[in-house]
Amino acid sequence: MKKHKLRLGVNIDHVATIREARKTVYPDVVAAAQCCEKAGADGVTIHLREDRRHIKDNDVFAVKKAISIPLNLEMSISPEIVRIALDAHPDETCLVPEKRQELTTEGGLDIAGNKSTVFPVVILLREAGIAVSIFIDPDFQQVETAAESGAQYVELHTGTYCNLSGDDAKKELDKLINASIRAHSIGLRVNAGHGINLANINGILEIPYLDTLNIGHSIVSEAIFKGLAKAVKEMRNVLKTYKGGRL
Repeated sequence: MKKHKLRLGVNIDHVATIREARKTVYPDVVAAAQCCEKAGADGVTIHLREDRRHIKDNDVFAVKKAISIPLNLEMSISPEIVRIALDAHPDETCLVPEKRQELTTEGGLDIAGNKSTVFPVVILLREAGIAVSIFIDPDFQQVETAAESGAQYVELHTGTYCNLSGDDAKKELDKLINASIRAHSIGLRVNAGHGINLANINGILEIPYLDTLNIGHSIVSEAIFKGLAKAVKEMRNVLKTYKGGRL
């Protein structure tokens, strides 16, 4: 299969997590975003949560202004967050489910069961010229409903696969592969993310038709030992081996 460029979106939420642990002004998420861009990232991702546990409103505007690569804003469909997205105008958005008590996003957004609330948000964002992705589990019904909503992308939730091993991991990887094939066949572009690190990425690279991998926690973790630029470059180099996945 012809080699395909797989984009790397670096999620810098956990740079802000460190900042918020002491309520300081450092480490600076803007500087982190600029470092990722300089190191070869294709985009920067941040998640403006309703509880503002890491990224703050002003971070969204400041990062958007400071970088020339695309900014991807992960967001709930809360009216308040939607208003901020429309005002900040990121290049891309990814609609995600959100629970206040969760440590991290626990699964995909149930679009099929929430058409009446999700579809209007997709329309608002697209009318504003903002690209829309929806974070979903690898399920055909969710894939097809995402296409029906008008979103241009789906982001497949890889967290379940990344936490499994052996036959269970293989079964989950097959679900991801089949969901990506189905999404591509009905005109959706395919991103993936959650739980991806250097130890499990080879399996992820078997998924066909991938456009972007959004990776954050593992890169920021590696940055503690190697520095952020080196951690980004290391992951970027692995993505260069992507040939389009297993078909």
